[in-house]
Amino acid sequence: MNNSNDIKLENLSGLKRLFPLLANKNIDMKKEIGAGLTTFLTMAYIIAVNPDILSKTGMNAGALVTATCLSAALGCFIMGLIANLPFALASGMGLNAFFAFTVVLKGGATWQMALTAVFIEGIIFILLTMFKIREAVVNSIPENMKHAVTGGIGVFIAFVGFSGSGLVVANESTKVSMGHFSPAVIISFIGLFVIAILDKKRVKGSILYGIVVSSILAWLFAIINPKEAAELKIFLPKGIFEFKSMTPIIGKLDFSFFKDLRSFSNFFVIICTFLFVDFFDTVGTLIGVCSKANMLDENGNVPNVGRALMADAIATTLGATLGVSTVTTYVESSTGVLAGGRTGWTAITTGVLFLFSMFFSPIFIAIPACATAPALIYVGYLMLSSVKQIDLHDVLEGVPAFITITTMALTYSIGDGLTLGILSYVLINLLYNLFAKKEDKRPVSTVMVILAILFIIKLLFI
Repeated sequence: MNNSNDIKLENLSGLKRLFPLLANKNIDMKKEIGAGLTTFLTMAYIIAVNPDILSKTGMNAGALVTATCLSAALGCFIMGLIANLPFALASGMGLNAFFAFTVVLKGGATWQMALTAVFIEGIIFILLTMFKIREAVVNSIPENMKHAVTGGIGVFIAFVGFSGSGLVVANESTKVSMGHFSPAVIISFIGLFVIAILDKKRVKGSILYGIVVSSILAWLFAIINPKEAAELKIFLPKGIFEFKSMTPIIGKLDFSFFKDLRSFSNFFVIICTFLFVDFFDTVGTLIGVCSKANMLDENGNVPNVGRALMADAIATTLGATLGVSTVTTYVESSTGVLAGGRTGWTAITTGVLFLFSMFFSPIFIAIPACATAPALIYVGYLMLSSVKQIDLHDVLEGVPAFITITTMALTYSIGDGLTLGILSYVLINLLYNLFAKKEDKRPVSTVMVILAILFIIKLLFI
């Protein structure tokens, strides 16, 4: 399978080769548009969740709503045009948490510096994709580790959601513990139950409906008990229709690190970490979407992966310029594919819907953390489902996967989890090969060994 519409790129020329979407024939546009709507409904929660997470760094929440919508729309348009694939893009879950909590709040970088890291990361990825280096790495990673990356990010996202609901809180003695069963916690779990039941009933947009139900309950609580609601950071919307300018965050890249060697050293660390995190998050997502939609080829690889990775890289670079964290392909795209989407028109439909969403910022800004928490928790659950694809009975595969999944949440760092997981995979398998019979030895690709060496350098010197 070469692409979503069985169009062979080598047979195209001119504008159609650059934009294979134009070569589609006999398209069921009604089905493509319906699939795009389905994808949008399942991932529209990012419009509320992304500003909620990134605004914790000091970024303007209203501007983040507009930038989140615009960057998602552009990403979808690029994917549809140059890759002709039915995959939607937006600021990545997990990557936005990494941006806010690990790089800025924990690492001490400014959000402007973090955006610049994302921008340079995107440029590097464009170059790596042009020379097919990313494609080679994607195809060389063992399948079990691909699923482990997706599952580990799911656990991390769920942990952020439980914290946002107030159910999990910091504790000096035990690191974390259960918080008070406050109205915010109750609202979060009502939303979670709504999502789970609707999803079981195969209702499109169940995650979005869960956020809506939780938000309405939270705002009703704010009307009934405004004082306690304010303590729980629940506030009523200050309007419905409004377009927030992106001026506070657009183009705020900070290249001042070039002036100071120490600042450059710190910035280099951030870029390297973003590269590691984004690289493997994108791999996990692309694999997740294609596997859920039965779109992997006979070798277990993503079809037309080079074009998909290029769209992802360009969207990341543009997103950083607009003022948001890494823009990446969404696993929720599988819902649109299952609804019949097979071409880039599905992605473009999703992008158009994101454009319309820019004009309702007051509503999205007022959505409290306890209303977005159900989405975080449920998306974490969906991503964790990839663990069932891992052969945990095989120690050589299961242990590295286990380390990847658990350390992402326990170190509160996706980057550290990825580093430890890939490194453990290579070391365990290489050590086993020293003592195993020739016929029992496990092949470890050269690319994986190079990655392990880079990870060791990262741990020792960065």
